[in-house]
Amino acid sequence: MEKLKLIKPTKEYEKEALLYIQEFQDYNSNINGVGGLYRYLDNYDGWLKHLEEKRNIIPSEKEVPSETFMVVREEDKKIIGMVSIRLNLNNDLLFHAGNIGYSIRPTERRKGYASYALYLALEYCKSKDLDKVLVTCYKENIASSKTIKSCYGILENEIKDTLGKILQRYWIDVNYALDKLKEKYA
Repeated sequence: MEKLKLIKPTKEYEKEALLYIQEFQDYNSNINGVGGLYRYLDNYDGWLKHLEEKRNIIPSEKEVPSETFMVVREEDKKIIGMVSIRLNLNNDLLFHAGNIGYSIRPTERRKGYASYALYLALEYCKSKDLDKVLVTCYKENIASSKTIKSCYGILENEIKDTLGKILQRYWIDVNYALDKLKEKYA
């Protein structure tokens, strides 16, 4: 598998980032883990400013600090995916979103990139002294469930969200998962 790395979004990646979002629209696919980029299609610089503001939030019941990264394939510098990592959880995030959100562009799915992206996110979590993280997905999203389980996610429970959809809540022991996955991705 080609080597991937996490890159903080920069102006250099503007064109590629917009193509990334366009691909989701072309495939009528849900967009997750992109730090709200789809709301800034005409204002990429505004998105970069938004991400900087999100990094510096003081944790509260309303908001928590977060980082958004592009998952870039080193070989061709193509954005394969994106991850958003919340460094704290408030009550809402504890029951509806978790610490990590991610997406893989539609044309790059089913190649093992989602697990690799989640592994990279776990490495970042470790660097921020997070020992245990929550990752959620809807029950019908079998691919995401398999990805989380492949990174040693343990299902705690299933709950109904505000729309009545079943949300699965998985906890990952960061150190354990990284130890088990390091040979595959390091």
